[in-house]
Amino acid sequence: MQLVKKGLSRREREMVDILHRLGSATAAEVHEQMADAPTYSAVRATLRILEEKGHIHHVQDGKRFVYEPSVDKQDAAASALNQVVSTFFGGSLEGVVRTFLSAEESQIQAGELDRLSALIEAARQKENTEK
Repeated sequence: MQLVKKGLSRREREMVDILHRLGSATAAEVHEQMADAPTYSAVRATLRILEEKGHIHHVQDGKRFVYEPSVDKQDAAASALNQVVSTFFGGSLEGVVRTFLSAEESQIQAGELDRLSALIEAARQKENTEK
């Protein structure tokens, strides 16, 4: 699935992120969550544009429109991560891990390293059984 928030303005991205965080929201709720929010009318107009682009959709609740992301959070996260890996690491997952592990501010715990090792081993086993 290729949903990357590519081609979205900073405001559009912020609104989609808010909807992913909240799950669903009215234009007023999105407006309330925004840092340095534009006018309420501008938020409504931008939500309409995002809907036309297919990034969000709405359901009607009485007179209110309740907006929701068109793609679930996990798919959006995978798409965004793939974009970061592609853009900053030339598609190399190894480069991502190496960068993260060597960062001075990395606060990775031993238990997390063990879980990562288990995930890597499970991926190896899956690859071997698929051959």
